[in-house]
Amino acid sequence: MSHKAATIALTALAPISWGSTYFVTTEFLPPDRPLFTGLMRALPAGLLLLALTRKLPQGAWWWKSAVLGALNIGAFFPLLFLAAYRLPGGVAAVVASVGPLFVVGLAALLLGDKPTVRALLTAIAAAFGVSLVVLKAGAALDAVGVIAGLLSALSMSAGTVFTKRWGRPEGVGALALTGWQLSAGGLIILPVAFLLEGAPPALTGTHLAGYAYLAFGNTAVSYFLWFRGIERLSASSVTLLGPLSPITAAVIGWAALGQALGPVQLIGMVIAFGATLAGQLTPPSKKQPFVNSEKNGQEVSMDLEDREVRR
Repeated sequence: MSHKAATIALTALAPISWGSTYFVTTEFLPPDRPLFTGLMRALPAGLLLLALTRKLPQGAWWWKSAVLGALNIGAFFPLLFLAAYRLPGGVAAVVASVGPLFVVGLAALLLGDKPTVRALLTAIAAAFGVSLVVLKAGAALDAVGVIAGLLSALSMSAGTVFTKRWGRPEGVGALALTGWQLSAGGLIILPVAFLLEGAPPALTGTHLAGYAYLAFGNTAVSYFLWFRGIERLSASSVTLLGPLSPITAAVIGWAALGQALGPVQLIGMVIAFGATLAGQLTPPSKKQPFVNSEKNGQEVSMDLEDREVRR
């Protein structure tokens, strides 16, 4: 297996893990506590990574970590859960599946990656495939839920692109950068959760097991793999791994909850998975991926090996 293929495979584990979130939330966690759930996903994981890496941001990375933490975690989690509570699961997944289109546009604006017809068609095919997998006939729409879903997709997409643009400081590993973002995002959610939802609910052993899985496997490990992938792959390649999440959720629903998978859902899986694979087939790269290092207070931009060559 090539180095790039191994990187893609490891990064793909993140959305695959996120596909289990709905099952764990509905089967193991207390109901109607989306902000508390977001808090329990982010803050314990971030603090653990801070304890393991023993590195804190320096200089401009204090505000950069806060911005990335807000986009990838602090705003994304509450908006995502709001959409999930206001919309049927299938509709929420379809709204979120427009993320690759947002990334294509933001990458053109912020990274100088000229959008290609192939990138646009692949993103549209991914969204269409996801819609076949999860959308049910007669699914209801809620304006607040749709707006929240679109904003959550935009927030995560912007976080992906800014993570690619800023890279990470010299001498700081991806694990530390993940810890900074999760901690910042969790601290953003903390006051909002207590203000809107009140004191934490009484927790059982089952609840604690569910939160432990979400915090450490589903968040700490998965976001480390995701941010590592953003650093080493193009932004569009990474975001087109996203359809693996609703595909995984559908498979878990079929295997664990007895939910039916008909011919339309299977065709949708093939289309979404095909779009995911197509999103990884980039032209041979002549440049290096965009990473930043800071020396003497000045930001130095370096192109590393996986920046796409646009024709």
